[in-house]
Amino acid sequence: MNDRTAPHTRPSSHPPDASPLALLLTPEGRALLDEVRDTDPARELAVATRLRRGHPAELVSAALGQARLRQRAAAKFGAQDAGRMFFTPNGVEQSTRASVAAYRARRLRELGVTSVADLCCGIGGDAIALARAGIRVLAVDRDPLTAAAARANADALGLAALIEVREADVTEVDTAGYDAVFVDPARRGGRGRIFDPEACSPPLSWAVEAARGAARAAALKVAPGIPHEAVPGDAEAEWISDGGDVKEAVLWFGTGRAVAGAGGAVAPAIRATLLPGPRTLLSRGLPDPAVRPPGRYLYEPDGAVIRAHLVAEVAQDLGGGLIDATIAYVTADAHLPTPYATAYEITDRLPFNVKRLKALLRERRVGTLTVKKRGSAVEPEELRRKALPRPNGTVSVTVFLTRVAGAPTMLLGHPVR
Repeated sequence: MNDRTAPHTRPSSHPPDASPLALLLTPEGRALLDEVRDTDPARELAVATRLRRGHPAELVSAALGQARLRQRAAAKFGAQDAGRMFFTPNGVEQSTRASVAAYRARRLRELGVTSVADLCCGIGGDAIALARAGIRVLAVDRDPLTAAAARANADALGLAALIEVREADVTEVDTAGYDAVFVDPARRGGRGRIFDPEACSPPLSWAVEAARGAARAAALKVAPGIPHEAVPGDAEAEWISDGGDVKEAVLWFGTGRAVAGAGGAVAPAIRATLLPGPRTLLSRGLPDPAVRPPGRYLYEPDGAVIRAHLVAEVAQDLGGGLIDATIAYVTADAHLPTPYATAYEITDRLPFNVKRLKALLRERRVGTLTVKKRGSAVEPEELRRKALPRPNGTVSVTVFLTRVAGAPTMLLGHPVR
């Protein structure tokens, strides 16, 4: 039997039903958080054993758990902010990256927004970005612990004067007193990630109606994989990548960018935005690019460009075409720098043949092989293991597993510096 009053463990002075976050917000909890800030996960057991001689076990456990979350959150929020904020496991996983949240807040500010109702605010990542842009925020979440974390974060970062946190069901909140609405529906359930927009909490249809009722503007954060046909005609759809990784899609209302389509119907405006920058590519309504034989250069469009269906715009700007009607690789004879695609100079074109590739890599004294694929069922790691079981030299090569005019093909080359 575990005796909580054993000599090696100090009895708890906190209420038995206190949450881990409530424990950490006490003076003792804050001091302990500072002490365990840089704890190596490999030494956690030894550190916990030592600290439990002078602190309640539940507080030690909460502090070490929070230290782990802060270390994970540094990639999204930066070490300085993450080291002061309070997180839940779901909060770290589902929060918007700070750079993306800051970009979205700037867009709202440029639209003349001075106050936002942030619905489904989570631990407050977006509310923080909005407040730092000088926008007054009502941050709402129905989960008590999550709302408490958002409130603690606003206080920890000195933004409490601009952020009001309310624990409530977002569908019951009156947003009439705010210029804009921002909604980030929960896209994870008990069985993992939710792909149906109507199965999110709240459903997309409710969020769209809330957005349409906003006084000045609205933004709805949605999954990057949202079907284009699910985008409302009066919205602007924006896909955002950061450092080459697609992070989210946003449906904007009130930007004045929805465009008239055929027969007078309203069609959504489409854009892809790349961070850092930002650099934004707008849809020009182009038809699919023509298919042509591979030229000297191959361009791999950014993921946000592909998700936004703007490969045709990139191809037109490069004077290029597609290597296959179903593959988002652009080929051209000349190199034209573009922020929307990575350029590779192609040196070889081979039909798919592992033995032939292996012989060529040996002949070229290749030591590093990067494998990319689009339109191929072959796993890159499997090909790398078979084609280059050990280095042959110091040369680096990139091989693209793809299709050219429907035929399985390997294109070899290297990035253009």
